[in-house]
Amino acid sequence: MRKIINFILSGTGRTRPEKDTMEKKPLSLEEFYAGMPYIGAAVNKPVGHFNILEMKKFLPEESDIIPYGRKDFYKVCLFTGKSAIHYADKTFKINGHALFFAGPMIPYNWELETTTPSGYSCIFNEMYFENYGRLTSYPVFLPGANPVFELSPEQYQQSAAIFEQIIAEKAGHFEFKDDVIRNSLFQVIHAALKLKPAEIVLPQKANAASRITNLFLDLLEKQFPISTHDADTPLRAPSDYAARLAIHVNHLNKSVKEVMQKTTSEIIMERLLKEARILLKHSSWSISEIAFSLGFEGPTHFGSFFKKQLQISPSQFRNQF
Repeated sequence: MRKIINFILSGTGRTRPEKDTMEKKPLSLEEFYAGMPYIGAAVNKPVGHFNILEMKKFLPEESDIIPYGRKDFYKVCLFTGKSAIHYADKTFKINGHALFFAGPMIPYNWELETTTPSGYSCIFNEMYFENYGRLTSYPVFLPGANPVFELSPEQYQQSAAIFEQIIAEKAGHFEFKDDVIRNSLFQVIHAALKLKPAEIVLPQKANAASRITNLFLDLLEKQFPISTHDADTPLRAPSDYAARLAIHVNHLNKSVKEVMQKTTSEIIMERLLKEARILLKHSSWSISEIAFSLGFEGPTHFGSFFKKQLQISPSQFRNQF
C-alpha cells in the first residue's frame, strides 16, 4: 500500500523509470495515468483536466522507487500519516495531518513512512482554471513558498468535508459542477494561507536563479490579459525580457532553464498559447485580430503555431464552445 500511495502523492511510477536525480522533463498527465491504468481517466488537451483520488480506495501494488522531479500539472493533497516531503531544496517532516500544494514549477518527492495513509489527492492542469481566478499567482504554487501546512484534527475534518464535496460534485451531473469544484479548491487554498506553514527541516538556500526566474515570470504575467485591439503586443523575445530586467540574456536563459527545465522561449510561447485559448473562447475577436494582438505576423503564422501545440486549428478550437 505504501508504494502505491507514494505513486499517487508524488505522481510518478514504473512507466517512466529514472535515476535518483531530477527528471529532465516534467512528468505529463498522460504518463501519470499510464502508471495507473485501473483509474481510466481521460486527458483532453484542448480543455481542462481535473481528477480526485481517494487513497483508501486503492489496493496494494508494487511500484518503482519514486524519483524526485517536476510534474506538468498541479496537485492539492490532504493527507494523514507520517512522511517526509522533499520539495525544491527543502524537506518537510509530517507526523499527522497536512495539506500539500504542488505545481509545475517546483520538483518534489513524497516519501511515506507509514503503512496506513489516508486522504485525497486532487490533480488538475492549468487549463482547468483558464480565465477563472488567479491560480498561478497563489504563493502555495510559486518558487520559494512553503507548500505544506500541518493541520489539527478539527482542521483536517473541515478540509476533508470539502474534498468529499468535490468527490460528490465530480460524480454528479450539475451543469456547472466544474465551477463548484474550482470554488472548493480555492476554498482549500484560502484556508491554508491563513494557517502557519509546516516547519522546514532543511534550511532554504538563497538561489539567484530562482529569484531571476521569479522576476521573469512576474514580468511575463504582467503582459496579460490583452483586453483591447490597440494594446501593446506582449514581449516575445528572451532578449526583451532580459533588457527589462537589466541582465544579460544568457544569464536569464541559464537561470530559467535551471529552475524550470524549459527554455525562456518555451515558457513565453506557452503563455501566448494560454492567452490565445482565452481569446478564442471568450472574445468575439476575429482570428486575425487575435493573431496580431499576440504579436504574430498574421493568421497563417498564428494558425501554424496553434496547431503545432494543440493539434487543432484556432477555428476548430473555437467551434468546440
